[in-house]
Amino acid sequence: MPGPSIADTAHAKKDIRIVLILVLAVAVVILIHVYSPEESFRTYSVQTTSLRVDSLDQIVLVKDSLVAPILYSTVAGLESLPVERAKETFISVMLPSILVAKHKLQEDRRRIEYLSSKKKWNAVDSAFYLESKTRFRASGPENLLMRIGSLPNSIVLAQAAVESGWGQSRFFLEGNNVFGIWSYNPNEPRIRAGQTRDSTAVFVRAYENIAQSIEDYFETLASARAYNALRIARLETNDPFELLPHLQYYSERRSHYTNQLRTIIVHNDLTRYDNFKIDPSYLAPE
Repeated sequence: MPGPSIADTAHAKKDIRIVLILVLAVAVVILIHVYSPEESFRTYSVQTTSLRVDSLDQIVLVKDSLVAPILYSTVAGLESLPVERAKETFISVMLPSILVAKHKLQEDRRRIEYLSSKKKWNAVDSAFYLESKTRFRASGPENLLMRIGSLPNSIVLAQAAVESGWGQSRFFLEGNNVFGIWSYNPNEPRIRAGQTRDSTAVFVRAYENIAQSIEDYFETLASARAYNALRIARLETNDPFELLPHLQYYSERRSHYTNQLRTIIVHNDLTRYDNFKIDPSYLAPE
């Protein structure tokens, strides 16, 4: 039997080349689809557990750097515990909510960074950007990225301790208000303070849980003009002791206030919590 002709061989090679080109084209399309930043980008939410505290025995003491995201509310009775146990319990109440709030900010920032590089926005992208821009009082994408940020856990814990009296202030007990954030909106949940300012009643916000109070605190630091130097400084360093002086405007006591925060951080070794984070097993893609 005669072998294949030269023409048949040429056609076979041509067919093979066509098949290889088609396979390569399909592979490229798949790679573009799978690895395209627009297709692969996703954010992660925290699967939290909300707990209204009826007994301090319900509070899970934080013993590990991977923290379960339990959002506590109505925490009362810390004054009945020995001092060191009360502090440990307060920190265990605060830390999960701090980490959840910081995670949300981190995901918001990631999404803004993604949008900054995305060529074409859809309606959802635009709505998210405009809502974030308003929320943080930003002038544009770069300014928004500068504003979205947090602080080391040690600083937040120290401020929480000072502002709430280690979880014993009336605002903390009645409204989950950790940082004494004022309310200027009569239509939002709030509590009337005991003092007045220029003969005008003062109100502070009331929250459903402690995590909401911390989110509001971070938004205040992100949006108020008084903390512009802080926002710039935290782009340069994450050292709590270098950042502390920039919080002087949080209190009328100025440097005395920041010195108090420094003392609390050092005395209670709060920097040991700076590397704590949400247990990744509680993160889920959105």
